[in-house]
Amino acid sequence: MAITVRIPPPLRKYTAGEGLVSTSAQNLRDLFDKLDARYPGIRGVLATEDGKPQRFLNIYVNDEDIRFLGGADCNFKDGDEILLIPAIAGGV
Repeated sequence: MAITVRIPPPLRKYTAGEGLVSTSAQNLRDLFDKLDARYPGIRGVLATEDGKPQRFLNIYVNDEDIRFLGGADCNFKDGDEILLIPAIAGGV
């Protein structure tokens, strides 16, 4: 089984500039583990210590918010596309 993970520019400093990652992750916790094995340290940016997504991180599976698909319990299917979107704030 293969899924594709789209890494937005603000997170690419953790993936050596890669914007597209292919993996065999079965669910969100597995995804965090596999990404951290490939890019050590990225898990701390994506997940809390208990494995839940950081609150500033929005995750989409095939353009649907993962919160409506079961959240951390959502199981991925072959061919799924995962999009990680960190909330960005700024301004004066």
